[in-house]
Order: sequence, then structure tokens, then C-alpha cells
Amino acid sequence: MILPRKRKDKEIANLNLDISFSVFILALYNLVSFSIRIFSVCVLPARHNPSIAMTWLLVIFFWPIPGGLLYLGLGSTKLPAERIKRHENALERLEETLEKYPPLKKPDLPEHLSDISTLSEKLGNWPLQYAREMEMIYSQKELVEKMVNDINAAKRTVTLLYYIFNRDYMTEPLIKALKHAVKRGVHCYVLLDDLGSKKFLKKDGEELIKAGINLRRALPLSRLKRTPLTARYDLRNHRKLAVIDCEIGYMGSHNMTEPSYGGKARGKKWEDLTMRFTGPIVGHLQGIFLQDWYVETDQVLVDCIPSPPEEENLKYPLQTVPSGPAYKTQNYQRLVSSALFQAREQVIITTPYLIPDEGLLQALEVACLNGTRVDLVVPERSDQFLAGNASKAYFSKLMDIGVNIYLYNPGILHAKTITIDDDLAFFGSSNFDIRSFALNFEINMVLYGKKETSELRKAQQRYISKANLVKKTEWENRRIPIKTLQGISKLLSPIL
Repeated sequence: MILPRKRKDKEIANLNLDISFSVFILALYNLVSFSIRIFSVCVLPARHNPSIAMTWLLVIFFWPIPGGLLYLGLGSTKLPAERIKRHENALERLEETLEKYPPLKKPDLPEHLSDISTLSEKLGNWPLQYAREMEMIYSQKELVEKMVNDINAAKRTVTLLYYIFNRDYMTEPLIKALKHAVKRGVHCYVLLDDLGSKKFLKKDGEELIKAGINLRRALPLSRLKRTPLTARYDLRNHRKLAVIDCEIGYMGSHNMTEPSYGGKARGKKWEDLTMRFTGPIVGHLQGIFLQDWYVETDQVLVDCIPSPPEEENLKYPLQTVPSGPAYKTQNYQRLVSSALFQAREQVIITTPYLIPDEGLLQALEVACLNGTRVDLVVPERSDQFLAGNASKAYFSKLMDIGVNIYLYNPGILHAKTITIDDDLAFFGSSNFDIRSFALNFEINMVLYGKKETSELRKAQQRYISKANLVKKTEWENRRIPIKTLQGISKLLSPIL
């Protein structure tokens, strides 16, 4: 059948119009993509160090428009001016309080430990302090039981700061203890990360507030928009600590949830470490909480300010090291790297994943070159897909420089520890990756002395005894798709 000439001409005209529109859209897309690439090349190297800039450029060059949008939402680590101002104000207030404390006796530390303590104070603003008692807590059940007992005995204040807080069979007794404490006239303050505890805050937050518990959100979510206090969606408060009556403190890597995290890793349980402290060091833990509370609420909790410490039974020299994007430098990374340069006998690191930047990688290499045995213990199965694969992408390099890598299989090893020789240890909430060093708000403790670090070394040896040593020849023979996936994840490691 032959179409009428007018109808045929109309269809040809419509087809030409469609082609012209498609060509226009394609040209516009290419122009925008090209402009984004050129703009990125001009701007990113000036705003970031080379590794981060190159990673973002890689993402944007392969994926210009979505990559550019991702960068607008996640590219900047600079905090809003209001949050930085509140952070500085909080530090000034805490320094005024600490100046009223009588000077405590200085421990007789060896020179290399004294140097680390001095550097720690310069980087984290907190001086060396003491604990009267230190107790290592391994299981979530034991941690909750001890916290419930301490809260039930509280007379004045309870302060909690956690990244993840869920309501389940494990944490229900803790919630009840908080409610009972409020009824006795105890002031309870709870600060929870708005992303990590999102489900709890949405479902159960109002109930706690009605019960009289002072509940606040840390780093409230803002749908990728900057607010006076929020920089970006994935800058999180990753700290885990609790203080009761300014006399008993807890800090470590346990979140407040049952240890399988709702079956997140096929039923495997998270394995963490938390320490329970008494003595003057608890005042420093409370200071970190007061600082975070002030930044989020602009409130000074006068009833929670610790009293000057007493110089009685001061046994264990310790030092608190808070870190995060509010500090001028990646202070915890600098401190750990400096300590690794001094290692001479043995270094043991346990972490969910190790994603080293160039500085940390060099420090590990120097430790190995100095004849130090360096053991790294990570879970065989990671809870984070990209971060876990990025971490494994570094295994070959780490083994080449002499690091012994152990894969822990019984559970998800989540304890973040490092011991150096037999008299120095680091312990807390920070992973040994770029995110923890640069983006998350973390809290860690430095332990000085053989007696102080011995329990942590025992815990690490227990992990090693249940782990399998990675053999270089077997690791190099893993399947090509797995190598490719790990290599791609490694390329993204500076911005994970």
C-alpha cells in the first residue's frame, strides 16, 4: 500500500524532528559532561591531596553527571563554620575546667612512651591521666549487665554516646534501667548518631523522651544538604562511650545491639572489646561527651561536669585521643604512624579492615624493615562490601613488605586494637582506614606500660589462635573476577 504524499512527508518531518531532538540532547549531554570534567580537573587537585583528587577524577571521568552529583554531596570534608565554632568553644570550656584540677603526679615513663604522650596531647588536646581500675569486657551480654548494674546504682547522672543503638532482647534491660534511673531523680542524657541509630530514634525515641530521658541526635541527617551543623550525609559520630556519676566509664568498640546485628552476616556474631574504667580518666571520657553534646545542642550540662580528681590509688597511666574532621589534622593516624616508626619487636593490629593511606603504609613498612614482627588480624568475612574488598586488595602489598595477615573466621572481628612491643597500646572505636582517620568522629585510648597493655595483648593472641595465616602463594591464585573486584574497590579506597 502506497501512503498519500502529504502523510508520508509529515512522517518524515516528525522523524527528522525526533532525530534533531536526540542529537540536541546528546550534544547537550556531551557538553555538560565535558564541562564537568574540565571543571573537576581545575578544582579537585587544589582542594584535596593527590590520592583523593585522583579517585574523584576517576569517578567523574567515567561517570560525569552522577559522579559530579556524588562529589557535590560527599566530596567535601570541611565542616560548617558553626560546628567548628562550637567545637572550639567546647574545647575552651573544657580547658578552663581542667585548669582548675590540681596537677597529678607524672608517671616515670621511658623516653619513647613520654614522646608518644606529648604528641598525643598536642594532637588530641587531652593530657595523660590515670585509671584506678581497668577491666576488659569481651561479650555484649557482660557489657550490658555491668552497665545496667552501674546505672541501677547511679545517684546523679548517666551519659551515653553510641553510633548504633537498637532495641532488642540484649538492650531492653538497659532501656529499663535508664527509665528507672530517671524515676529516682538521676539525670540521663543519651546522644545517638542519627544514621547509625536511625531505626531506634524513629521508632522508640519519643518513648524515651516521654520517660524523661534527654535524648538527642548526633549529626542529624539533612538529605545531603549542608546545614549550620551538618556537612554531609556520611560524616558520622562513630564513638561508643558511657559514663555513670562521673565515676565509672566505658569505651571501646561495642555498639548497643545484640551481637548478630539482626543476622546481618548470616548469623555470625560481632566480636568487640570494651573497657570499664574508674578513676580520673573517667573525667576525660565525660569531657568528650560534654563536648559532643554542646556541639549538637548548644547546651552546657553543668550537672555532668566532673569534679577535680583525687590523687589516691592512681595505678594505670592512660590518655584519651578524640579524633574527627573538627581537628586540623588526622590526629589519630599521625599518632599511630609515629608509634609504628618506634616499634622494634612486635606489632599486632586487629580491625574489621585495614585500608592504609600512604603514610600508614610507609610506617608499617619501616616497622618491618626494622626487624619488627607485624601481625594483622581481620575477619575472613567483612560486614562492608566495598571496604572489605578494598582492604583485601592491600593484602599482597602488605605481605610483600613483611606483614603477617590472619583471617579470623569464628565471627565478625570488630575490635579495633594495636599493641606495640610490650608497653604501648591503642584501643577504641577507630578502624585503621581512611574513613575513620579523616571522616568519622572517633574516640581512642592510649595505654602505657607492660601491666596496662598485657590484657589487650592476651585478647589479640586469642584472636590469632582462632585465625588462619594467609599464604602468599595461595592468595595470589585467587580467581580473576575476585582480583578485579578488589582492585576496583582499592581504587575507591581514598573516598570510602
